[in-house]
Amino acid sequence: MKRAGQVLLAFLMALGLVMLAAGCGGQKGGTAQQGGEKKPIVVKFSHVVSENTPKHQAALKFKELLESKSNGQFKVEVYPSSQLYGDKEELEALRANNVQLIAPSATKLVGLNPAFQLVDMPFLFKDDQQAYRFYDGEYGQKLLKSLEPQGMLGLAWWPNGSKHFTNSKRPLRRPEDFQGLKFRTQSGGVLDDQFKALGAGSQTIAFGEVYVALQNKTVDGQENTFNNIDTQKYDEVQKYMTVSGHGRIDYVVLTNTTFWNSLTEDQKKLFLECMKEATKYERQLTDELNAKSFENLKKRGKMEIYTLTEEDRQAFIKAMQPVYDKYADKIGREYIEAARKA
Repeated sequence: MKRAGQVLLAFLMALGLVMLAAGCGGQKGGTAQQGGEKKPIVVKFSHVVSENTPKHQAALKFKELLESKSNGQFKVEVYPSSQLYGDKEELEALRANNVQLIAPSATKLVGLNPAFQLVDMPFLFKDDQQAYRFYDGEYGQKLLKSLEPQGMLGLAWWPNGSKHFTNSKRPLRRPEDFQGLKFRTQSGGVLDDQFKALGAGSQTIAFGEVYVALQNKTVDGQENTFNNIDTQKYDEVQKYMTVSGHGRIDYVVLTNTTFWNSLTEDQKKLFLECMKEATKYERQLTDELNAKSFENLKKRGKMEIYTLTEEDRQAFIKAMQPVYDKYADKIGREYIEAARKA
């Protein structure tokens, strides 16, 4: 009788282990199984801008596409306005796989790869379409993949637009017109040297503090997209705008490599298809928004607007040669040449 009880106990213990293993399931392509049902792969998309921006709207478009086309394999959670992480924290959060997607400004990546300074190089791209061709081409895609050794993979370029000059002193038509003026910059490096080449000074000021700095004459001018100039009401404290398109403010959509490598090949393919469609949507929104803002600025009529001629542009390109002499090797001459030929 005792022997029979021991056999029964051993049988029950073995049965319990089998059931436990079946209940826990496993992970394949980042999807967990429980009770015979697959849990969706959660993708957290964190960014720092507001909900009415092309970046956020494109993130929502990506969410819609991926959730729909994967038949529920993925669940995308979008967190705008630094709800999860701010500018300083989001890169580390991505590296730790606490979030799976972020879209920082390309200039935030310069410390990881100096080649991302390319977006700041003055008068490199003649227009938006040339920039898009570079981003979608061989070298733009190579740049996206350059952060893989650091645990991050670039999936797309999301533009914010071309930059233009504004100031409160005088029309800026030729390089010599900048002499003695002081401009706000987003960061140092290329942008400081850009103004130095024009005989102007520069000062790094946080975006949220620019209006007051212009109002108080801490700086004479700034550089920004049409949409930022419009929505920040810089025309209230700036008298002149030069349509120059001399630099860019663009974003890079990044994912974590550990997360990426956990996906199956089919899942990766679907992810990229949805990202490509969302990117097309983001660029369309950005182009439309900047065009609308330019019209708003013209209608308000508070600034005198001058558009550079091709002759003007060539004069600026010549004036900027010292910047290229200093940064071409740091960025990579192959990237600069590819951008010029795009």
